[in-house]
Amino acid sequence: MRKNTTYTPPVKSTRLKVSTDGDLMDFLLAKMGGMKRNSVKSLLAHRQVMVNGKITTLFNQPLKPSDTVEVKSSRGNIELTHPKLRMLYEDNDIIVVEKKEGLLTVSTGKGNETTAFSILKTHVKKGSPSNRIYVVHRLDRETSGVLVFAKNKDAQLILQENWHEIVTKRTYIALVEGKVEKQKDTITSWLTENEKSLKIHSGKEADGGRKAVTHYRCLKSNNYFSLLELELETGRKNQIRVHLQSIGHPVSGDKKYGSLGSPLGRICLHASILAFYHPFTKEQLSFEVPAPKAFTKVFSVKDQPSNSMR
Repeated sequence: MRKNTTYTPPVKSTRLKVSTDGDLMDFLLAKMGGMKRNSVKSLLAHRQVMVNGKITTLFNQPLKPSDTVEVKSSRGNIELTHPKLRMLYEDNDIIVVEKKEGLLTVSTGKGNETTAFSILKTHVKKGSPSNRIYVVHRLDRETSGVLVFAKNKDAQLILQENWHEIVTKRTYIALVEGKVEKQKDTITSWLTENEKSLKIHSGKEADGGRKAVTHYRCLKSNNYFSLLELELETGRKNQIRVHLQSIGHPVSGDKKYGSLGSPLGRICLHASILAFYHPFTKEQLSFEVPAPKAFTKVFSVKDQPSNSMR
């Protein structure tokens, strides 16, 4: 398994195998993920296309089975620079980023707020105006950590429709209120959503709800807080937040689900590890971003009164 916590530049070229007779223009239009004719002509004009290792500028160049077409990027590596989003990995099919707290994954439809999606949409269009970005999964606004997007519809569908088989590990770090009694445990319940309050509720019986399973172990604790590592067996909406509230230890700062205060000025939940199989290469990728250092600062005060939470 490969760990990758720093930016890996986009691949510099795409190699494609020809399986049927045809011409270069039709082949590239079919293979290059919705690229327009003018974009293909631009690639040819800028000598970015090779057939069997030789540069060509002919859009009607004939192709035959076993030919190899290579498309190169002329713009080089395009870095992502944004205070709320850090690039972890990018190739022709996926983008993996570290999202900071306070940033929505996608728009809620209210106004023109900056989101992870809008930032990456601008980023990919620097390579070509025809490039697009697709949502695969989400992190809540105040949850930080590893987040994956697709760069084409096929990659999005493969990841979304096979998420539970493709993803091999999802680990979160949470700072919760109170000292947990068990050093490790598994929380199992059925979750339902209240359509009016938009809150998720946890129940011990199915009763129309969706089964949710969360495993946790305690990394550190004092009389006022516990730092937990959590593994998701299922991935329901607000699952961790609801499950931790259900055992009497809400995520610090999560007032929606029972927190009494906000010592760090945020919901203290972080998506630290995401491991999954690449949708096309099948290579197993693993990305790890440590929890914010502020999560452990609360343990440096020996006798912290409960009213220290603001």
